[in-house]
Amino acid sequence: MTRVLDPQRLPAGRIIAVSTVLLTVGVVLAGLLLANVAHPPFQGPDEGWAGWMASLRSPFWDGINAFLNLAGYRGVLVLHGLLVVALLLRRRPQAAVFGAAAGITVLILTQILKAGILRDRPANTIVLTDTGSFPSGHVATTTAFVLVVAILAGRAWVWVLAAAGVLAMMASRTYLSAHWLTDTVGSVCMAVPVVFLLWLFYRDICIQENGDARRLLTWRARASRRRRATAPPESGLR
Repeated sequence: MTRVLDPQRLPAGRIIAVSTVLLTVGVVLAGLLLANVAHPPFQGPDEGWAGWMASLRSPFWDGINAFLNLAGYRGVLVLHGLLVVALLLRRRPQAAVFGAAAGITVLILTQILKAGILRDRPANTIVLTDTGSFPSGHVATTTAFVLVVAILAGRAWVWVLAAAGVLAMMASRTYLSAHWLTDTVGSVCMAVPVVFLLWLFYRDICIQENGDARRLLTWRARASRRRRATAPPESGLR
């Protein structure tokens, strides 16, 4: 895991700027829903998007999105838990705490917002759902997981895959009529700032932790090579 992980420092100013913009959008969406949850000003575009996504349904896409429905919440939570365990086993306790804190905080905030806003879901949903449409739990937990992985891995291609995963989950939830489009947007606007702001707190210690692990691995590898080089050759005589 030492070679896999390369946690990125990420400039604090950029993190705060992105988080502020996303939080502002999320707060505006939530505020408009609280003001008129039955008929928010964006209900028309939401219904238009939902109708278009429903027109795309086919057996093939139904199967793909049925899988994403299962994988996007419970599956992601399991993967997030396994990531935390793997970090602990590889002696990255601070990275593990960061990952756990990000996942748990996003999950709790999602449920609080759902219960507080209680937006009705689309009427033609084709999967089982609970109460409260805003925000999407599938999108929020997926965003938290892939963003934690991208930050800790620190590679451009992981960031690209993370963005693609979030967009795919957003499309899937609206394809299944489990959420309105703005529900999925609100999820991203909540989850990304939570993970980013937590990373600001854990960033330096996680980077130091990973650097120490790299040096330890290098020292052990060199020591192992020295032992093999100085070991007496085994005699073929018995």
